[in-house]
Amino acid sequence: MLTHIDKNGNAKMVNISEKLITQRLAIASGIITMKNKTLDLVKSQSHKKGDVLTVSKIAAIQAAKNTATLIPMCHPVALSSIEIEFEINEKDLSIECIATTQCSAQTGVEMEALTAVSVGLLTIYDMCKAADKGMTITNISLLKKTGGASGLWEK
Repeated sequence: MLTHIDKNGNAKMVNISEKLITQRLAIASGIITMKNKTLDLVKSQSHKKGDVLTVSKIAAIQAAKNTATLIPMCHPVALSSIEIEFEINEKDLSIECIATTQCSAQTGVEMEALTAVSVGLLTIYDMCKAADKGMTITNISLLKKTGGASGLWEK
């Protein structure tokens, strides 16, 4: 946990200066569901605002890089790798966003992966909302993390 409330009730970032630098990895995912017509619009890359998944991928990468400016108690992390994947599920009329973040640091990159997924899916919503205001974003969660004192964690 990266936040601490002191005896006076003040919130502050946890001091990580004594922690070892280790290789860190986090994988997160989330899903957006939509109408068939909306999914066809995304797949055909014919949206008037541009290629929805490419714009959403760029937004997700940008979000991961800026996580510490969005989440107050999050330490800035120099990411060494960000990978964003979108998997279209025609049966469920959904798109899954999977973000993998990596770094060598004293703190993990879970928040960066989760932020990337959230903003990637929100960008899909933003670009497609004129066609489908009923889209639903669900199941944003951490799937895996490695590194640090706690080592490997998997859902």
